[in-house]
Amino acid sequence: MRSDLIKAGVERTPHRAILKSLGLTDSEMGKPFIAVVSAASDYVPGHMHLHRLGQAVRDGIRNAGGVPFEFFTIGVCDGLAMNHKGMRYSLASRELIADSIEVMLTAHPLDGVVFMPNCDKIVPGMVMAAVRMNLPCAFISGGPMNAGVVNISGERVRVGYSEIYEAIGKYKNGEIGETEIKDFEDNACPTCGSCSGMYTANSMNCLTEAIGLQLPGGGTEPAVTSRRMRLAKETGELAVELTRRGLTAREIVAKPNLLNALATDMAIGASSNTVLHLLAIAHEAGVDISLDDIDACSRRTPQLIKLNPASKIFIEDFNADGGVQTVLKELLAHGFADGAAVTVSGTQEERAAASKPAGALVHTAEKPVRKDGGLAVLWGNIAVGGCVVKQGAVLPEMMDFTGTAKVFDGEQAAVDAILNDKVQSGDVVVIRYEGPKGGPGMPEMLAPTAAIAGKGLDGSVALITDGRFSGASRGAAVGHVSPEAAEGGVIGLVEDGDRIHIDIPNRKIDLLVDADTLSRRVATPPARELSGYLSRYEKLVGSAAGGAVFG
Repeated sequence: MRSDLIKAGVERTPHRAILKSLGLTDSEMGKPFIAVVSAASDYVPGHMHLHRLGQAVRDGIRNAGGVPFEFFTIGVCDGLAMNHKGMRYSLASRELIADSIEVMLTAHPLDGVVFMPNCDKIVPGMVMAAVRMNLPCAFISGGPMNAGVVNISGERVRVGYSEIYEAIGKYKNGEIGETEIKDFEDNACPTCGSCSGMYTANSMNCLTEAIGLQLPGGGTEPAVTSRRMRLAKETGELAVELTRRGLTAREIVAKPNLLNALATDMAIGASSNTVLHLLAIAHEAGVDISLDDIDACSRRTPQLIKLNPASKIFIEDFNADGGVQTVLKELLAHGFADGAAVTVSGTQEERAAASKPAGALVHTAEKPVRKDGGLAVLWGNIAVGGCVVKQGAVLPEMMDFTGTAKVFDGEQAAVDAILNDKVQSGDVVVIRYEGPKGGPGMPEMLAPTAAIAGKGLDGSVALITDGRFSGASRGAAVGHVSPEAAEGGVIGLVEDGDRIHIDIPNRKIDLLVDADTLSRRVATPPARELSGYLSRYEKLVGSAAGGAVFG
C-alpha cells in the first residue's frame, strides 16, 4: 500500500509514533488509509452541510475496513464573491485547490481518496488534483439546494438564485416593489446546497458523474435528502474497494469519459464555464481536447433537456426524472457516448441500464429540445482564438443578431449603464479587460446579464466579454473571447458605435470594422494595482481557449 511509506518497517517507527498520537491502533496500521478531502465551510451554503456528509463518508470507509483521514480545502462561494474584488479570486482558486491537495496527499501518502466538493471551482479543482495524483478515488458532491418559492402578483413561483438578480432589474424598472424584492431575498435560497439551477456548480457535479467519478445520482440528488447521506456512506465504502482493486483516477478520466462528459454537457445545456474546466481537466490528464473538439461535439449532440435558468425546470426535477443516467442512457442508445468506458462502479453502459428511459422531462434524441448542443463555440476577427455561448439559453430572435457596440472597460460600469437605461434595444454590450490576465481572474458577469434580462432587454441586447459568465446567466451572452484584451485581442480595439455581428447557427462573430481602421487604433488598458496571489496568477495564467491553466 502507498501508506506503507509512513507505516511499514522499523525505519518507519517515528512515523507510526506520530500516527499513534492521533489515536491509531496496531490493527488500523494494517488497513487502507483513505483521505477524505472536504471543502466544508460555515459560510458557503453549498458546503455548510459537508461536515455532516463527511461523517457519513468516514462511516462508510470504516464499514469497508479502511481508516479515514479528513482534511479541508478552501472554497469560494461565487454568490458572495459577486460584484466586488472577491470575484477575481474565484477562478484563480481552482489552481490553489488542486495545488494544495497535491501538497497534502504527497506529504502524507495515503492509499485512496474521497473528494467532497460542491460549488463552482472546487469541483474542477478537485478533479484536477485527482488526475494529478492518480490515486484510487471517488467523488461525492454536496448536492443542489431546493428551488425557492416566492409570491409574484399573487401567484407562487419557484425561483433560483439567478432570478434575484433579474428581480433587481424589475425593481429598478418599477415593476416590483420593496415587498417583492424582500420576498426574493428571504425565499429564493431556502436550503443548503449548490444553487438550484443548471449553473456552474451543478453542471460540474453532473459532469463529474458523467465522467464516471461519482456514483449514479451523485450529481443531482438534493442536498437535504437521506439518499444523499446514503450515497456519501456508499462512496466511503466504494473508495476502500477501489483502493484494493487499484483502479486509479486516470483510468477513469481518460479520453472516452471526457468525451462522454462533453456529450452530457451538450445534452443538459450546462454552464459555459464547463468549457474552461473540461479543458483544464483534459490538460491535467494529458488528453488532447480543444475548442474545435468541443464545438464538433456540440454540432452532433442534441440537447435533451432545458433547465433553469433557461426554463422553470430545476435540478431536483431533473433528478426525479432520472438525472444524468437517463441522459446518458439516451445518448448511449444513439451512439453519442461510449458505453464501454470504465467508471467507479462498472461501465457506463452498465450504470445507465438501470436508469429511467427518456421521454418525460428528458427528451428523446428523436424529439430533442434542439438538434445540436446547449453550448456553441464561435470564431471571427474579434475572437480568432474562439469564444463560447450557452446557445440553449438564447432567445430565437437573438441567434443571428447585429448590433451597436457600447464599450466598458470593466463589469461595474456596464451594470451601472444597464440599470440606468444607458443601454438600449439594438446594443451589444462589450465588457473587456476581464479575462484571465486582464481581470485578473476572469470574473463572471452574472450581474450585467441578469440586469439585461431584468430590464426586459434579453430579446434585443447582446453582451460579449473576455470574462466569463455565471452558469445562472441567460441571453445572448458570449464569453471567453480569445485572445483577451490584455493580450492584445481585437476586443481591446472596439469603440462605441462599431457594429458587431453575432451568428450563432453559423458559429461566427465579427467586428464589422475594416482591418485598416483597426490597425490605426490603439488599445488603452485600465491601470491595475496587483499584489499577493493575483499578481502571481496574472503572470502564470494562460488563455481561456486553453482552460485558463498555469503555463
